[in-house]
Amino acid sequence: MTGTLIVRSTPKRSAPRRRLRAAIAALVGAIVPLLAALTVAAPPASAAQLTEVTNFGDNPSNLRMHVYVPDSVTDNPAVLVAVHYCTGSGEAFYSGTEFASLADQHGFIVVYPTATRSSKCFDVWSPEALTRDGGSDPVSVKSMVDHTLTTYNADAGRVFVTGASSGAMMTNVLAANYPDVFAAGAAFSGVPYSCFATGSSTNEWNSTCSGGQDQRTPQAWGDLVRANNPGYSGPWPRMQLWHGTEDTTLAYPNFQEQIDQWTNVHGLTQTPDATDTPEPNWTRTRYGGTGDRAPVEGISIANTGHTLPTSGMAARVIHFFGLDQSQ
Repeated sequence: MTGTLIVRSTPKRSAPRRRLRAAIAALVGAIVPLLAALTVAAPPASAAQLTEVTNFGDNPSNLRMHVYVPDSVTDNPAVLVAVHYCTGSGEAFYSGTEFASLADQHGFIVVYPTATRSSKCFDVWSPEALTRDGGSDPVSVKSMVDHTLTTYNADAGRVFVTGASSGAMMTNVLAANYPDVFAAGAAFSGVPYSCFATGSSTNEWNSTCSGGQDQRTPQAWGDLVRANNPGYSGPWPRMQLWHGTEDTTLAYPNFQEQIDQWTNVHGLTQTPDATDTPEPNWTRTRYGGTGDRAPVEGISIANTGHTLPTSGMAARVIHFFGLDQSQ
């Protein structure tokens, strides 16, 4: 009797379970090879990371230096110096902007200086900073560039600088101090070179300049840059200048004063060769050319305060520099 129960009842109760187990086995059998294929095809995690560099050379103002070298770094790479705002740091500018991710795409190196004085502002006011090789922060930043060029066999003809606020002012200073080092600059919410001068190493703020009240002729602004490089006959850095119309920290008139300065340095008139609106609320003017790499480019952002750069703007900078093009 027992044998009869086993023979007759077990097939009726287990057949659906066997079919379910078979279906699950078939599903697993289909998924496992797919997962294996996906694992093989997935790119490896990036090993690149922001790295602090010490003993990089002459450093009169005790700046800190961080460098980002992407996994995809090219042979003889370009170098971008990215300069932070007051109260910021190189690490914050690294994490808060898109320059490192663009370096991953295009293979250039990014150097992030950090100001160490209590305000975390870069010196753009002292006589030392506003003189080529005069000392202070610009000399420290140039040492970072020299170290990077040597260490990574980078291209001395493709060194660029960008920055926001204090970093934008430093962008103008570096371009004026070292036109033979920087091929181009992009300044977000800055002021002209030497506008912020206070005549002192300790007085960090110039209210006349910040308020947009220091307005000079293009010739006067240009003469300041030329006087800093007597006898220089090489090419001047191309400049891209960004400003929000509602900026109350470094007032909007400084936008035109910067355009006046760099167009005069390049021997251009202040009449744009081209004007367009690449994005809503943007007005872009180009001087000395109509293409993407004109000698001077200004981008005015309507209804915007002291908040630049915002998403997508870094890619515009990289394009202006030509870093998204193969060499």
